[in-house]
Amino acid sequence: MSDWAGIAWLVVLLLGNAFFVGAEFAVISAKRSQIEPLAEQGKRSAITALWAMEHATLMLATSQLGITVCSLLILNVSEPAIHHLLEVPLGLTGLPEEAVGTVGFVVTLLLVSYLHVVFGEMVPKNLSFSVPDRAVLLLAPPLVFVGRVFKPVIWGLNAAANAVLRLFRVEPKNEAASTFTLDEVANIVDQSTREGLLLDSTGALLAAFEFTNKKVIDVALPLETLVTLPENTTPADVERSVAKYGFSRYVIVDANGLPSGYLHLKDVLRLDSGVDDGDSDRPVPAKRIRQLVSIFEDTDLEDALAIMRRSGAHLARAFNREGDTTGVLFLEDIIEELVGEVQDATQRR
Repeated sequence: MSDWAGIAWLVVLLLGNAFFVGAEFAVISAKRSQIEPLAEQGKRSAITALWAMEHATLMLATSQLGITVCSLLILNVSEPAIHHLLEVPLGLTGLPEEAVGTVGFVVTLLLVSYLHVVFGEMVPKNLSFSVPDRAVLLLAPPLVFVGRVFKPVIWGLNAAANAVLRLFRVEPKNEAASTFTLDEVANIVDQSTREGLLLDSTGALLAAFEFTNKKVIDVALPLETLVTLPENTTPADVERSVAKYGFSRYVIVDANGLPSGYLHLKDVLRLDSGVDDGDSDRPVPAKRIRQLVSIFEDTDLEDALAIMRRSGAHLARAFNREGDTTGVLFLEDIIEELVGEVQDATQRR
């Protein structure tokens, strides 16, 4: 092989190494959410890219085989050519023949290593990290083709690697992880907000993540902090409470001071003089008192919200493992955990 043919092969092998490195990192870095819409539109490169992402271990085996072969051949084909080209200028220095050979080999090794690391590894790797979606659409189809051409070898290497993993009680995965845990999504939102890429001026986004970690006990109000009314309360009593406190809902308690229901302001409003039980000095009829749903205090807040929505209740009784009432949960307080403070329309300011 001529010296210049060796140099040409060096370029070809560097490009081949760069391709396999870029394809490997593109398959791992690309997100399904970006590729799936293109695949649904019938784009063939996107369909192939999805297949590659779903068979990531096979694609990694293909890439590693290609990288290994290219890396081994690079020095073998380039060293004689570059070494021979360097002999002439090094011979003019007057160094002994043995020294010329040693210096030539060292210079060749350093030069090829530099080209291999920079152009064969780092550049394609950084490109795939920077634009993974475009990279996987471009590089996945030829990588899949290579994998199918050398299918027996690839499957054999992959099976051997999986067998070693199972010896260490690690179950291999075929697909690269493309989903995020709740904590990971929360961190993404937090970092994006701090860097100005996402606007969350009200804090509602981060509040939504915190909401999923809260329990009923974290939000329910203790009984001693509530404004309550007795079971024999009258419309006049309710009106006086509204005038004093400004709340639109009041917990009704029994003789033992435990919640038995609740009243909404509109439940006792006298719409006209023809309404029965309209006498403001008579106790509010039992049919006007709304029932409280009972929810265990360790229930997730999002589950409690679903229970209250299904029952149509605005208030719920929180109880502990012994069945004792520990507080009252207001729908308004649950909503505040998501969107911030909610002001009761009738509350005095």
